[in-house]
Amino acid sequence: MARSMKGRSLISSADFSAEEYQMMFEMTADLKRRVKMGEGHTQILRGRTLAMIFEKPSARTRVSFEVGMAQLGGHALYLSPNDIGMGKRESTADIARVFGRMCDGIMARVFEHEKVVELAKYAGVPVINGLSNDEHPCQSLADLYTIHEQRGDLRGLHLVFVGDGNNVAASLLLTCATLGVNMTVIHPNGYDVEIKKVEAQARQLAEGSKATLNFTTEPDAVRGADVIYTDVWASMGQEAEAEARAKLFAPYQVNSELVSKADRNVLVMHCLPAHRGSEITDEVMDGPHSVVFAQAENRLHAQKSLLALFIANGQ
Repeated sequence: MARSMKGRSLISSADFSAEEYQMMFEMTADLKRRVKMGEGHTQILRGRTLAMIFEKPSARTRVSFEVGMAQLGGHALYLSPNDIGMGKRESTADIARVFGRMCDGIMARVFEHEKVVELAKYAGVPVINGLSNDEHPCQSLADLYTIHEQRGDLRGLHLVFVGDGNNVAASLLLTCATLGVNMTVIHPNGYDVEIKKVEAQARQLAEGSKATLNFTTEPDAVRGADVIYTDVWASMGQEAEAEARAKLFAPYQVNSELVSKADRNVLVMHCLPAHRGSEITDEVMDGPHSVVFAQAENRLHAQKSLLALFIANGQ
């Protein structure tokens, strides 16, 4: 299975089968165990370089990929919008061709999803979608690994996403549908743009895994949930809408009252950064149900599994 992953790219959360996700989980667990047991880091990426293209800033994405490459013996190169001007100063295809000749892999955090698709088309090396307006597959990989770490078998669990049907929700929908996790998205009316883009694909995947997918505007749909997940109400690029969204989304806050309606052992997740007191309260985020910071840490280990499987075996 590991050989079948060599040279692969992660563009969408729908790119991999349940068996391949399991391989990623196993690699993640092994790499994390090495860190926790003080066994030292494997050097399987010694001499390898990852180009990191950032059109959108991110603390967690940059730190996790830089630290991940360092722990695996490689090097990560940070490139800001001012460094390359992708699609403006130079075409995305040309940048892909150049970086593919100089680097062993590319991670891109972009606005338009088509840019990461184009990078993968022309680079000739593995490309990892660090986030696009459509999806956030690295996040959903770390999220489902975290649930697996906490609960074991994922099949039949019920994850409820509360808030804006954004790129994070879209990737979660595809990953849950692949892995047999039932998912409900609770959102204000009309705030389901990104999940609508992937709904048909997710339903097709869910047919194979027997997962159920539901969409509603009713916060009470958290009843019986094994996982409650939320995200900011206004993402990057939506700052002008923040005040209006705050009023509209107020009934969807993840607070103690909402959490009390879920399973007594419910896990609470947030991809960060969190606006405490808006989409989630301090009491919940710092409370006994929260796995938010374990989830954040697992971005590092899950992404290391991608680097190890894609790049170390990819040349």
